[in-house]
Amino acid sequence: VWYHKPAINEELLQSLPNLKVVASAGVGIDHLDLKLLSSYGVKVSNTPFIVSTDTADMGMALMLASSRRLVEGHEMAVSPDTEYFPVDWLGVEVSGATLGILGMGKIGYKVAERAKAFEMKILYHNRNQRKKEEESAVGAVYCKKIDDLLQQSDFVLLAVTLTPQTHKLIGKRELGLMKPTATLINISRGLIVDQDALVEALQNKVIKAAALDVTYPEPLPRDHPLLKLKNVIITPHIGSATKKTRWVMMEEMAESIEAGLAGLPVPREVL
Repeated sequence: VWYHKPAINEELLQSLPNLKVVASAGVGIDHLDLKLLSSYGVKVSNTPFIVSTDTADMGMALMLASSRRLVEGHEMAVSPDTEYFPVDWLGVEVSGATLGILGMGKIGYKVAERAKAFEMKILYHNRNQRKKEEESAVGAVYCKKIDDLLQQSDFVLLAVTLTPQTHKLIGKRELGLMKPTATLINISRGLIVDQDALVEALQNKVIKAAALDVTYPEPLPRDHPLLKLKNVIITPHIGSATKKTRWVMMEEMAESIEAGLAGLPVPREVL
């Protein structure tokens, strides 16, 4: 399964009585009905470990690009209408700023490791608090309540898994808690954010900016208001899109398929 295709539904499963294993690219499994697959005796695998490094890099890239207005700067630098560079064209600092990470799993923790090098103050919210030594290693402070993180952060980075509990986790109320100078960064799934509420927050300067590697749908309709806002950067879901990572993802998927067909334990099986 690549980019959630083909759709693994009951009709497909009924048409494939000998199906033994479904290997899905990436870490997210929100597109798969695990109970349905299990009822047909089908095993599921994904590739959760290899994607975390590149996706964390992407989170930092989006934070830097948004804060320093790289896309706007490039457009200005190459525009045929540019006669001079304005001296009052300014971005905001990343070094020393407060980063709030929602979801401190493999990807979130790797983001924290990178943010430490930028001397950022790191807050995080997670279902479970990390071990004290893990927190100390990156200088992260646990926020039991998501509201505390939102109110204090200059950058809020989303690295949570899409579940019924996290669907539209960030809506109008949560955006309203953020600083008017804050930036929202999403490297998880588009449906973690209420996009209508995000558009309204960006238009009304409730928050300063957004940097999104994921949206819903993907791609957005060409007339979507997010595509028209200057304070938004959108990339085409490329968190894991490097040559090495995609190659290893394919190898891991093939390994899982071979094991499943041979009746052996499936590497990286999703239970």
